[in-house]
Amino acid sequence: MAPLKSLEQLHPIIDTTFQSFCASHGIFTVEDFLIHDLYVLAAFAEHQPESEKLKQGITQILSVINAERQPWMNGLELLEDARENKHVLSTGFEGVDTLLGGGLREGLLTEIVGPSSSGKTQVCLRAASNVATNYNAKVFYLDTGNSFSPQRISGFVNWKSGPSIARTGQNMLQQVMSSISCHSVYDIFTFFDVLHQLEFNLRSQTCKGDRRVQLLIVDSISSLITPILGGSSSQGHALMVSAGSLLKKIAHEYNIAVLVINHTVGGDRGTSKPALGESWKSVPHVRLQLSRDPGSSVCQASILKHSSMASGMTARFVIYE
Repeated sequence: MAPLKSLEQLHPIIDTTFQSFCASHGIFTVEDFLIHDLYVLAAFAEHQPESEKLKQGITQILSVINAERQPWMNGLELLEDARENKHVLSTGFEGVDTLLGGGLREGLLTEIVGPSSSGKTQVCLRAASNVATNYNAKVFYLDTGNSFSPQRISGFVNWKSGPSIARTGQNMLQQVMSSISCHSVYDIFTFFDVLHQLEFNLRSQTCKGDRRVQLLIVDSISSLITPILGGSSSQGHALMVSAGSLLKKIAHEYNIAVLVINHTVGGDRGTSKPALGESWKSVPHVRLQLSRDPGSSVCQASILKHSSMASGMTARFVIYE
């Protein structure tokens, strides 16, 4: 995010005095500000000679952050936006697409939840291959656990093209692989850096008229956020909220379908529930839960949250290891 110094021209209250005060608390950017305990910061400001001015600076930065969020839209505007701008992208799995109302919708954040080996990464890889193949689009894939598999992508493309047209299949594979940009991300701060770079590239892409990014995949978001949660500090929670807001902002502003993976943890009475807790629960627009019996190639998907489909609906689909 933007360094505090870059805000001074538009917001004079964020002057060198305010910047020095923030720097003394390790705050140099808007992102640093987001993860700091604001009550503690305000308490320190109270004891400074220019306390009122410092508190005004804190309020100003909060206003800047709020201005970055998705704008309010009335019902008619939302309907028109959905009709004109939000396309649906097939995942390549008929059962999953049925539950999603046709597929992954641009402008929305879809979350797939499930235990290990339930088919989550398979859906990500198949969706990446399908979108790159059928929509002539770019895919941005953030891999947090070395789960991205070019071999599996190749398998999907070869299966689609068939053995009788090997040369065409090879050309298609090259096109698909060049359309999928995979980045290894192992911590939340690198995650923010990569997304901010993506935002910069997306702004440039709208001017060039090139093939656009239509799908952003994060496999998995829980691997990045779980390590920073817990304890008495509120920084982990603030980073989680910021990550969710940034993903939804990118989805909305650039008409991108965002697909994130989340794991499950133990819940009440031995049942499992999505990781990351109640605060994250409100972030995804759509939530699907996957399950699979050990040794089976058949997965079951069920709706946990969807704006136009009933919760609890289920569908089955087959994956091939």
